[in-house]
Amino acid sequence: VAVVTHQGAPASPSAVTVAQRLADLRARIAASGGDVDAVRIVAVTKGFPASAVADAAGVGLLDVGENYARPLLDKIAALGAAGDGLAADVRWHFLGAVQRNKVARLAPHVALWQGVDRVAAGEEIARRAPGATVLVQVNLTGEPGRNGCSWVDAPATVDALRRLDLDVAGLMGVASRHRTEAAAQFARLRELRDALGVRELSIGMTDDLDLAVAAGATMVRAGRALFGARPGAAEVRR
Repeated sequence: VAVVTHQGAPASPSAVTVAQRLADLRARIAASGGDVDAVRIVAVTKGFPASAVADAAGVGLLDVGENYARPLLDKIAALGAAGDGLAADVRWHFLGAVQRNKVARLAPHVALWQGVDRVAAGEEIARRAPGATVLVQVNLTGEPGRNGCSWVDAPATVDALRRLDLDVAGLMGVASRHRTEAAAQFARLRELRDALGVRELSIGMTDDLDLAVAAGATMVRAGRALFGARPGAAEVRR
């Protein structure tokens, strides 16, 4: 696999591996009935070093997701220190629950807030980044303690965020680990997306993206599928 870095130099071995995994990921998307040119892949670098962002960018993946504020800001700083302009090109997706006290620091960098599940969080985003693009996260399983608003509250949350003049682009969700349940949850979220008249459906991660693509995902979030096992941490699903 021929790969070059952001500056045109030969890629590192890790970037070549990411390129090979990306080809496999696109093959999975196609095999699940998805259009590889239409389903956006968000490279989730949670738990990986800043070099993973560079490797993703080296194969054309500029949509990069992080779950927590500090690692996102640290990676931006590391990429900026490298001096190759990459930090400005990455489109950062904030995937975690939005804490209002972190919004001011994140707002200059985040292109898409995927984990908005409370109007209060949207109010802070609107104050710090007027017109920002957001997704409403729905708790697909209904389990207590999981991020996301309830199915019942989702339409009102979308309406309230629209009244804040935010660009409510779509819905996001994390499904059950059980594939039969996950398929049903993805289908239900697609139906809700259609009913609300929004465009994006961010569903599916490394283990269940085939189900998500079959259900109509416009965006999938892949970490291990691109970068392998996370170093020094128990395996997680993102």
